[in-house]
Amino acid sequence: MKIFMIIAAIYFSAIFLGAGVFAFYGLKKATGLDPLVVVSKFMIYYTLADLLMRLFFQKIPIINIRPLLTLPIKRSTIINFAIGKTMVSFFNFIHALAFVPFCIVLIKEGYNPVNVVLWLVSIWALTYCVNLLNTLLTNKDSLFIGFIVLVIALGVLQYYNLFDITTVTGPLYYGFYSTYYLFLVPIALLAALWIATFKYFRKNLYLDTGLKGKHEEAKTENYTWLNQFGTMGTFLKNDIKLIRRNKRSKTTVFMSFAFLFYGMLFFSSGIEAYQGPMMQMFAAIFVSGGFLFTFGQFVPSWDSAYYPLMMSQNIPYRDYIASKWWLVVIGTVISMLLSVFYLYYGFSIYLSILVGAIYNIGVNSHLILLGGAYTKTPIDLASSKQAFGDKKAFNIQTFLLTIPKLLLPMALYAAGFYLISPEAGLAFVAGAGILGFAFRNKMFTIIERVYKTEKYKAISAYSQKN
Repeated sequence: MKIFMIIAAIYFSAIFLGAGVFAFYGLKKATGLDPLVVVSKFMIYYTLADLLMRLFFQKIPIINIRPLLTLPIKRSTIINFAIGKTMVSFFNFIHALAFVPFCIVLIKEGYNPVNVVLWLVSIWALTYCVNLLNTLLTNKDSLFIGFIVLVIALGVLQYYNLFDITTVTGPLYYGFYSTYYLFLVPIALLAALWIATFKYFRKNLYLDTGLKGKHEEAKTENYTWLNQFGTMGTFLKNDIKLIRRNKRSKTTVFMSFAFLFYGMLFFSSGIEAYQGPMMQMFAAIFVSGGFLFTFGQFVPSWDSAYYPLMMSQNIPYRDYIASKWWLVVIGTVISMLLSVFYLYYGFSIYLSILVGAIYNIGVNSHLILLGGAYTKTPIDLASSKQAFGDKKAFNIQTFLLTIPKLLLPMALYAAGFYLISPEAGLAFVAGAGILGFAFRNKMFTIIERVYKTEKYKAISAYSQKN
């Protein structure tokens, strides 16, 4: 992994260095405008993209404070040292490879050297602001969710030509060059973020942080209404509690909710490459299958922490599989109901989403469970990372099972669409889903047999912690 990380670091360093050297001449030739004006206009998107990449990939340095708090070292020193460690990061260094050569080219082409240096200082200060924002957003879920909502809102507003944020931020970024004193703004923002980060860590820098429970009214969640389903109801209760109580599962559910808006790229007719009947069916499968694809693909890995104990009990495998199936079916139905806003694009669009939901329930739900037998990746329920999956989850069996998940409904719809009519295409896809639902007991038997075959391999894989 370290070798691959070094190769990736060299690769991206070369890209940023090349961009810094050739951006001036490339932009001038392509647009005919002042390259610095063009770069300043789109710097807001560069900054947001940088922050998103950091949120998913930049690790926050961890310091063992237990031995430090017993020594005569000020807490402020410990905190400043911890924050300072985040400043020495490849994610900060790589930006210098782009902006320093770009500024050298600017000076070579006759731009005022003092103004160029002030612009570089401003951009560099904003880079460290992003670094501190990453620290705060990583540790505070409410801020993280608010940031994601803000980015989506800005993207939607610009996509529909309602508001272009570059008209506001472009002059500001260019002002770092044209106005001498404006470079103080990002420096002041950096100082404010440092203070905010310092206060956040100072508030939590105690040995017993997190040990004292919150004084809240105790609530029990027994879900007794599920007892009528016997053993399967017990499994359903465990899954519902797992989703509500663990960070990783809650993050996955949040990501599955984002799938609802994926269809807007296809149904809004804004991107020409996404047009066509087959691509619309592709989108319909994803809109209603967010929970199925994100949560369902890691069955039974969600139970990896206690899977060996569960397998030692005298419980029917069929009930375990059926409980997972009902869970992804319920998630698909909820997604189908929440996607009713697609009626804005026409009833035919929402009808294709309904048909996609039927296919997900009848076919993809079984394929997800079948693929889960080969996905032997333990899951850390306390972690919210890797919400979209794990690299080790890839293998030839799961890859082959993606073909009927996505390509088969597209092929069925295309066959009906081009040979008969669009309605026939929808009927073909819905018919496949109905047939899958009708023969679900037969599918459960096949899935149960596969799970029993892979049982001991799964137990062995879940025992591997590293």
